[in-house]
Amino acid sequence: MQVLGRGASCKLGQSASLRAMPIAHLALPSPLRHGFDYRLPAGVHELPPGVRVRAPFGRREVIGWLLHEAAESDVPAAKMRAVLEIIDSEPALNAELWQLALWAARYYQHPIGDALTQMVPALIRQGEPLRATLESCWRLTARGLALSEDGLSRAPKQLAALQLLSAHPQGLSETTCRALQIAREALKALSEKGLAECFQPEHAAKAPTPAWPALSLAQAELRLNAEQAVAFDALRKAEDGFRVWLLQGVTGSGKTEVYLQHIAQVLRSGRQVLVLVPEIGLTPQTVARFQARFRCPVLALHSGLSDRERMQVWRQAREGMAGIVIGTRSAVFTPLARPGLIVIDEEHDLSFKQQEGFRYHGRDVAIRRAQLENIPIVLGSATPSLETLANVHAGRYQRLELKLRAGGAKAPLVRCVDLRGQILTDGLCTAAREAMTETLARGEQVLVFLNRRGFAPVMLCHACGWQAGCDRCDAKPTLHRAPMRLQCHHCGSERPPPMHCPDCGSSDLRPAGVGTERLADALSQHFANTPVYRVDRDSTRRKGSFDVLMNAIAKPEAAVLVGTQMLAKGHHFPNVTLVVIPNCDGGLFSADFRGPERLAQQLVQVSGRAGRAEKPGRVLIQTHQPDHPLLQQLFSQGYDACAQTLLNERQLMGLPPAASMALLRAEAPQDSAPQELLSYVAHWLREDEPLVQAWGPMPAPMARKAGMHRWHLLLKTTERKPLHLALSRVVAWLEASPEARRVRWSIDIDPQELS
Repeated sequence: MQVLGRGASCKLGQSASLRAMPIAHLALPSPLRHGFDYRLPAGVHELPPGVRVRAPFGRREVIGWLLHEAAESDVPAAKMRAVLEIIDSEPALNAELWQLALWAARYYQHPIGDALTQMVPALIRQGEPLRATLESCWRLTARGLALSEDGLSRAPKQLAALQLLSAHPQGLSETTCRALQIAREALKALSEKGLAECFQPEHAAKAPTPAWPALSLAQAELRLNAEQAVAFDALRKAEDGFRVWLLQGVTGSGKTEVYLQHIAQVLRSGRQVLVLVPEIGLTPQTVARFQARFRCPVLALHSGLSDRERMQVWRQAREGMAGIVIGTRSAVFTPLARPGLIVIDEEHDLSFKQQEGFRYHGRDVAIRRAQLENIPIVLGSATPSLETLANVHAGRYQRLELKLRAGGAKAPLVRCVDLRGQILTDGLCTAAREAMTETLARGEQVLVFLNRRGFAPVMLCHACGWQAGCDRCDAKPTLHRAPMRLQCHHCGSERPPPMHCPDCGSSDLRPAGVGTERLADALSQHFANTPVYRVDRDSTRRKGSFDVLMNAIAKPEAAVLVGTQMLAKGHHFPNVTLVVIPNCDGGLFSADFRGPERLAQQLVQVSGRAGRAEKPGRVLIQTHQPDHPLLQQLFSQGYDACAQTLLNERQLMGLPPAASMALLRAEAPQDSAPQELLSYVAHWLREDEPLVQAWGPMPAPMARKAGMHRWHLLLKTTERKPLHLALSRVVAWLEASPEARRVRWSIDIDPQELS
């Protein structure tokens, strides 16, 4: 394989004036993995890395980032274009985040320009100023500063506003007032009494450090049980600096209360906290709980916000005006003026892995960020990933355990129901329906977990057996009824269901299998006097619909909850005492080596929704494999024993975390092109890289998706360094190879799914 690269020195005969010319080496939003050289404007030099610039790129203008200034370039002077504008006087990212960006692009083998682009809000990518324009601020008058709190004892909202403004004599912007939940009516009332005033700042000075230590708790802390107290004391007494903690607690053990009390300690020291959660659905309730506890700005950052809202949160975090930032995966790149702690809730969750484009893992990037910023990071989970447990066993992470449920709640009783020979109605056996009837009669709630949305996974002809397929994928489209359509959940294509079978002409077309929509309809008919709530991506698509469902479920009355994994993690349903899992067999025989781990985590997480309050809980798991070793060990010995068995198996087979792995994907409209390309790469690796095992090429588990034929080449090594060295050579060749331009290829480091 011939590896092509960009030269680092001037060519012979290049003029001395070019070498003396100020040259900017830029990262541009491009799929290419190298920088681009441009002339800097006359008189401009010694710019800090990370400032944004506007530059011509092809026929358009783009905004890029200065990587560094160079004294010379291999681009001829006549062909070197000039930077059009220097946008910033300071870097958008501080030194630690800048180093994080460079590390992440290098580790995940991703173009640095595209990685930087995805790390910042859309408006920053479009050239908006780093700092907000001047806005009105509020501060106390001399009379307000002298007033005792007794003077507003009958006006609690005004008193709260007075207390917060007194802690910030320099004033608070209107945006920060909103983040602190200071009612505008209270500010106006204080102004009418001559206690506060609205003013326009004279200049945009850097925001001062908020007085977090002076802010009291808005809600009293709960009393910790013995295990929680031990965990909190360990976190509290630990020396400052980088350290990775695993807070492993059974579902309902009170991990969040330990987080909250440790966060309070960090806030009192004047520092900020970043909290990552796996799902956008968990963000609002997490923010609400944190806002109820702390009198400091608690801001959310996730894909559900508008570009302007994301920009406001990003700026406030960067300026140090946000005490706590809570977000999903991409929030790991949020700048903090005074970082003090990172918390990753449900660290095992697959949602932390970006599956397209810049394929980073939010948990691993967060750990690297904590290391660069020299702050602690807490990973929380009832079912830690095998990678995290391997790091605990190796002594790199420290584990704190919560083995008991908080408040005296008991662990649910788990029973596997043997489905062999039983008659199922809408996916449920007689024992499950009887248990649901008994639970609802007591005024309690039932959660039915079915990780398959839609009405039915397949539509078929009852006369000849024809099954509807996707025209663009090797998959069956799911039948939905509201509205009626066949939708492929892989490529997103939709079409009306046919009226007649295209093979035999029969009109007897039937749904096969059960999805959440069909199950919820059936249970609504069976339990006609009981509300049935369906929680999946379809039922929560409209803004605010998820909150409406959660509020309805929170009522202490009998109800049936039917949902996908959106219901399986992080939620506290005190009235749910029965969990029914209609089918767990798919994960027992998964083609992905991570399948058993994912199934064990899912079963434990879903089971943990039952009996979280004073009422005992039960879990019924329907299976055709009740004697399967994984199920037997999981429910008799617990998750830790099951995870240790899986770790031992991975060690024997040389699979992660006992090895390092990367997945090279290639796809094209023609089946031969990706196969030939990966065959060449595999042959070269076997010849020149003996430390790297190349498995394949092989068709992807879904060989055709969205009209593209897909092939995989799996790479594995016992050490991480040889894998990355080999991949850097592979990437250089792919970028220069005419053959590679015929296909769309990507590299996934530490792949979590082999799909």
